Amino acid sequence: MKLVPLGDRIVLKQLEAEETTKSGIVLPGQNKEKPQQAEVIAVGPGGMVDGKEIKIEVKAGDKVIYSKYAGTEVKLDDDQEFIIVKQSDILAVIE
Repeated sequence: MKLVPLGDRIVLKQLEAEETTKSGIVLPGQNKEKPQQAEVIAVGPGGMVDGKEIKIEVKAGDKVIYSKYAGTEVKLDDDQEFIIVKQSDILAVIE
């Protein structure tokens, strides 16, 4: 199965959360914070969304930071998890 986003939607694959802090403290599973970094898997075509012209500013393969409570989580047949967000929910591109 393949996800093809529409409009200004973007499909993200969440990057793995670090299990240790910078100071070397190991975090147990339930105390790990959900990471806000992800890799762009697919992007919609942009175009007219709610009467405004939307130009897509990210591309597949970019690493991004997105809003903490943004998007819709989707789980596919092969147990892969993705997040579908609007472009406005992406805060920055990591270079």
